[in-house]
Amino acid sequence: MKGITIWMLGLALSWSVSLKAQTDIKMDQFISDLMGMMTVEEKIGQLNLVTGGEAVTGSVVSTGVEAKIKAGEIGGIFSMSSPARIRAAQELAVKHSRLGIPIIFGMDVIHGYKTMFPIPLGLAATWDMDLIRESARIAAVEASADGLNWTFSPMVDISRDPRWGRISEGSGEDTYLSSRIAAEMVKGYQGDNLAANNTLMACVKHFALYGAAEAGRDYHTTDMSLHRMYNEYFPPYKAALDAGAGTVMTSFNDINGVPATANRWLMTDVLREQWGFKGMVVTDYTAINELVEHGLGDLQTVSALALKAGVHMDMVGEGYLTTLKKSLEEGKVTQVDIDEACRLVLETKYKLGLFDDPFRYCDEERAKTDILTTAHLAKAREIAGKSFVLLKNENNTLPLKKEGTLALIGPLANTGSNMPGTWSVSADLENTPSLLEGMQDALGDKVNIVQHLGANLLSDAAYQERATMFGRTIPRDDRPEAEIIAEALQVAESADVIVAALGESSEMSGESSSRTDLDIPDTQKRLLEALLKTGKPVVLVLFAGRPLTLTWEHEHVPAILNVWFGGTETGKAVADVLFGDVNPSGKLPATFPQNVGQIPLYYSSKNTGRPLADGAWFEKFRSNYLDVTNEPLYPFGYGLSYTTYTYSNIQLDKTNMKADEKITATVTVTNSGNYDGEEVVQLYIRDLVGSVTRPVKELKGFQKISLKKGESQNVFFEIGVEDLKFYNDALEFVAEPGDFKLFIGTNSSDVKEADFSLL
Repeated sequence: MKGITIWMLGLALSWSVSLKAQTDIKMDQFISDLMGMMTVEEKIGQLNLVTGGEAVTGSVVSTGVEAKIKAGEIGGIFSMSSPARIRAAQELAVKHSRLGIPIIFGMDVIHGYKTMFPIPLGLAATWDMDLIRESARIAAVEASADGLNWTFSPMVDISRDPRWGRISEGSGEDTYLSSRIAAEMVKGYQGDNLAANNTLMACVKHFALYGAAEAGRDYHTTDMSLHRMYNEYFPPYKAALDAGAGTVMTSFNDINGVPATANRWLMTDVLREQWGFKGMVVTDYTAINELVEHGLGDLQTVSALALKAGVHMDMVGEGYLTTLKKSLEEGKVTQVDIDEACRLVLETKYKLGLFDDPFRYCDEERAKTDILTTAHLAKAREIAGKSFVLLKNENNTLPLKKEGTLALIGPLANTGSNMPGTWSVSADLENTPSLLEGMQDALGDKVNIVQHLGANLLSDAAYQERATMFGRTIPRDDRPEAEIIAEALQVAESADVIVAALGESSEMSGESSSRTDLDIPDTQKRLLEALLKTGKPVVLVLFAGRPLTLTWEHEHVPAILNVWFGGTETGKAVADVLFGDVNPSGKLPATFPQNVGQIPLYYSSKNTGRPLADGAWFEKFRSNYLDVTNEPLYPFGYGLSYTTYTYSNIQLDKTNMKADEKITATVTVTNSGNYDGEEVVQLYIRDLVGSVTRPVKELKGFQKISLKKGESQNVFFEIGVEDLKFYNDALEFVAEPGDFKLFIGTNSSDVKEADFSLL
């Protein structure tokens, strides 16, 4: 019977491979026939991606779009939405251009479409792969119902510098966690069948190393060893591609001195030859034009460089459209270069089913029924609640009781438009509930909420101006700060508990939002200090798109709940957690430093030849600071709960392992507190002796478990040779025999230990 089963599985696999081969042959023949009818100009036109103007992230806006569509000079449009608008543009392409080639329509659908989920850094804080995949699936359903079929997501850039604003758009500092999330996002967007009308083609970005920009300054230089690239920064891109991502976006930075968009080693040697990627590569916004500023030549020269490197579609800049024919005539590019790029663009459209039905994403009925549904909003609320990280809870200040009088104070208390966070270009900001509305909904008449907004204490005028640019309306109060704080204190007098809604506004993080000061704004800190002097319990509800420096707040504020920017249902989800209807379970995907001077600070650092002794602050001639410990304020993986969890010692089924064997590590986790809850059990490994220096810890597994109060559960981890592999000095992916240390715990610092060896 077993033999028959294996034979049947083999037959099914063979049939599946054969079917794929037949599909590929059919696609190849179709595209070859189509390209045989195309002029050089039409082939180059397919490489041109323009903006529809709804969400512009650069200084250039596309012009003459309608005429170019009819002339066959546009292959794709992004930042255009609604079935009616997209149908009209598609009709121009399929009915009024010579060959009727359909257009692909994209948008930055980053953490939801109309129903917004937490910013990606917040999604990562859930450590819940099923929910992360489901958020991408819902985003795909909604965006495709509004006419779109391509998303410039997931962003999988590792970042260990919270000064960089786009850390909010990624999954944090860790290679393993980011790789797991990258794969789930791709699966959620693309579903089981890309040609279905409720899917989006994923675009992995930004290839590569964008999150390592020097000084945390957006678009800045990146300089990194190959060893670090392959071991720490490349894996999330590879994981997304292994999950089937159809397209890749270039990054703005240089790599080994060559900007990514013109880097043949990166785009061809690594991406295509080493990793076997067969899809389309698109630039980021005007990235080819920016090669001129990088100093690589004029627009014709850099356009030829990008094409020769293996970049197929030019976003907005139109360098390909305006120079490639001349470069072909002058021998700077070949017909093969142009044909290869054109073929890959056409293949992308073919896989989306656009040649079968160019209007498959233009269903106006779906737009009415599949967007902002009750089920989608409920899921957004659930995911938001699981993304919040409880940073401090002295004397069990939280959860709050639904009784008495509560003062809600702070500039972010009643700003619904800020709740979704950065890259919420498609969100319905005007109808997003604020924290005040969420709390009123949760409490009804049970608690008297007295409120003081302090709108002008949000930040300085520059931040206000940026927020307005992105549609965030934050009312201003131009009275003197002292007068506003005095009024806040008067409101607080009548309250039993003060909830202070402070932190960043939505556009203080994200693209082009680098910061050198990671404190909450000084005006807010002065307000918070005044509230603490009342002697009443203060809960800081912290809005943030990045790790902030909260040393003073940690020392003085009884309870701190970091809520990131939680999406459409943030206000309701925060109320759920504040009043104990949801027990917080989020864990930090990025380290919170004590101060900016520690940056970059991440858990998986190298040991150095002069490490500081465990528990020590300062030793002369050791790797440390004079003025602060080496430790973070909050380590990677950290997050409290309203309950407590205790861990047993680790049990290993054996301590020596051969390459073809596995070791099982077991730990018993007990909910020893008074609330039911969820805990993320984290597994780390250290390679104690290697041919190259190895990190002091690397995340290699995690499980999110649910425990009722008093309940215990045995948690098992299997460790195999693949978990021990790394790229050595010759860039060979190997596991080296020797001794290892294994850690299991509630975060990267608070762990149990065990030892084993690979024979």
